[in-house]
Amino acid sequence: MDNNILIYNTLSRKKELFVPFNPPFVGMYVCGPTVYGDAHLGHARPAITFDVVFRYLTHLGYRVRYVRNITDVGHLENDADEGEDKIGKKARLEELEPMEIVQYYSDRYHDNMDQLNVRKPSIEPRASGHIIEQIEMIKKILAVGLAYESAGSIYFDVAKYNESHHYGILSGRVLEDMLSNTRLLEGQDEKRNSFDFALWKKAQPEHIMRWPSPWGEGFPGWHMECSAMSCKYLGERFDIHGGGMDLMFPHHEAEIAQSVAANGKDPVYYWMHNNMITINGQKMGKSLGNFITLDELFTGSHAALEQAYSPMTIRFFILQAHYRSTVDFSNEALQASERGFHRLLAATETLKKLRPSEVSSIDVAAVNKACYDAMNDDFNSPLVIAALFEGARIINVINDGKETITIDDLALLRNTFDTFVFEILGLKDEVTSGGQGDIVNGLMGLILNIRQNARTTKDWPTSDLIRDELKKLSIQVKDTKDGAVWTVED
Repeated sequence: MDNNILIYNTLSRKKELFVPFNPPFVGMYVCGPTVYGDAHLGHARPAITFDVVFRYLTHLGYRVRYVRNITDVGHLENDADEGEDKIGKKARLEELEPMEIVQYYSDRYHDNMDQLNVRKPSIEPRASGHIIEQIEMIKKILAVGLAYESAGSIYFDVAKYNESHHYGILSGRVLEDMLSNTRLLEGQDEKRNSFDFALWKKAQPEHIMRWPSPWGEGFPGWHMECSAMSCKYLGERFDIHGGGMDLMFPHHEAEIAQSVAANGKDPVYYWMHNNMITINGQKMGKSLGNFITLDELFTGSHAALEQAYSPMTIRFFILQAHYRSTVDFSNEALQASERGFHRLLAATETLKKLRPSEVSSIDVAAVNKACYDAMNDDFNSPLVIAALFEGARIINVINDGKETITIDDLALLRNTFDTFVFEILGLKDEVTSGGQGDIVNGLMGLILNIRQNARTTKDWPTSDLIRDELKKLSIQVKDTKDGAVWTVED
């Protein structure tokens, strides 16, 4: 590989050169959604972030096995070890089977991901389909003395693990500080320490989702699923583990401890965490009740929205910030993203119409290099977009006749836009997708032909009327020596 990629590794807290331990294969695991409600804007960010990572590594020639899980059991209400299972509670309230809830919201999540042009992962395992693997992993942890049984549940012994390992290595926490700052929650008296976490929970009589185990009927702890499923599909050690920053503790911290205890080795080489989407500086999420679902964004049906925003506007909005930076929601920011996205698409349309000259008066190679440099620097999508906007400026000045470009440079510029706008950033022209492009282009061709006939007969009022009315629709008509061309204004 000619491209040297730097990845900010949460574990080391610095950028590291990405060196797959078994090239050209790359194993990547990303924590997917808990499917008990509609996907919201906060779910879109990790999906798009790691979709771009998946796309870029694949573009470079790596064979990526991308595993993104579905959590459908074990995620309790308070994200600790007590309360109802989130999916079980939803099923009880709606008088449905839990797997009906899972199927319904999984289907809706997948529909939203398709709208956002997020590629499907290589494997999408469900926690409920890997109960045996989780039980076997718990047995291994018990065998080495780093877990204990209490009242029919199995808990990880954090203090004992910390005697020989650092519990808190990912999040930077210190066990002694956690001990002094952790409050004892109701029902946790069966634990040796309040910070111990459940590997397996005994099912109470009213608990819907339960499986047989050596310790009685119960269900796995939330953290257990990712350790078991990543090990099954990617091995005891793999390259990249991703997810939202809110999962760093306790979820990912627990994953490390479980895997080290069961397999005797650190499970992941590079930990990647995307930052949060906020509203007025507060994290967006279901638990806070301040989320906007993706369907509400696409239809404009939420009270906080001034208009509907297309899936590609949302994707562009997320990619305009580096994945490790927070993104604050506002209508103004989304509207600016909409304008920027249309500006980029307009440039790609103009690019198709450019004609080469004998010499180039611009440096196209610099745009291409800037895009690769940005991606190689921790997948810096906003710098890629900045380089593409510079490319859009070049396209427009060439189209205006102020600069020239050779056939080879024109081919490079077209390849750069095709590669980075569509293949790697995963954007698409929503107007011309879904079979409507021919209709739109046909109508515009008809309108411009009518206008050209008016100009030929010197019917200037009709010609100007068509141009001015199109401008009100943000469609700019420009007359050239080869005829009229149209673009969408930003």
